[in-house]
Amino acid sequence: MMTVVVPIFNEQDNIKPLLKEIAEVAKSLPISEIIYVDDASTDSTYEVLKNLRHEYPMLRILKHIDNAGQSAALWTGIKNASNDTIITLDGDGQNDPADIRILYDSYTSYKNKMPKIMVMGERIKRKDTWVKRKSSKLANGVRAWLLKDYTKDTGCSLKLFKRKDYLNLPYFDHMHRYLPALMMRDGARIMHVGVSHRPRVTGVSKYGTWDRLSAALSDLWGVYWLMKRGRREFDATEEFEPEEIFEMEEHGNVRIANFG
Repeated sequence: MMTVVVPIFNEQDNIKPLLKEIAEVAKSLPISEIIYVDDASTDSTYEVLKNLRHEYPMLRILKHIDNAGQSAALWTGIKNASNDTIITLDGDGQNDPADIRILYDSYTSYKNKMPKIMVMGERIKRKDTWVKRKSSKLANGVRAWLLKDYTKDTGCSLKLFKRKDYLNLPYFDHMHRYLPALMMRDGARIMHVGVSHRPRVTGVSKYGTWDRLSAALSDLWGVYWLMKRGRREFDATEEFEPEEIFEMEEHGNVRIANFG
């Protein structure tokens, strides 16, 4: 079964239509849980979610007391998920929940060949402003060149991966922008699949061009440092089977382990 995790901040008008779409998709996919993480919204986001709880039994609502950012909201949702297969998407309605089927089909086709895998959506035609598209293209190009993660669109929030693989990653603020590189560092295979992108209908973007750029520059070098010091897999052998390692001798209150 799968859990859908949606981080959200001040998206009161987008909640109901998006939740309805996710629930519709869940009728034909093994989705048993939808977790919305309210990152200390200042509008009516939390009240809207609470009012929809009776209509959508699979909905769970988590709320941050203080605003902590998208990476923190994702971590909270994934940490508290009941299932090991996770789907993430934005709460602004620009990701189409119908595209979850594309990610799921790709995952089921390759999961036996690739034990550790992340399937990433790659927006075919972005419905953003010219400035946002160009700045994102530049940032993606620099990141891909430096980190060698072969990802053209790391900003697409529509992703599928294993909960245990995500929780094994080093956590830091803004880490959601570097999930492909971090997963690769941990031995995962990355699959990219084309997905749609919709214009924002209501609400405003929570990110500006310059604040995103300044944070990205410092984060990028930190992730580069991590990539250079990635984990290595080591083969290990054990001389004895666990039940053959020792026999216990008891002498009063003393217990002695003797290798067999």
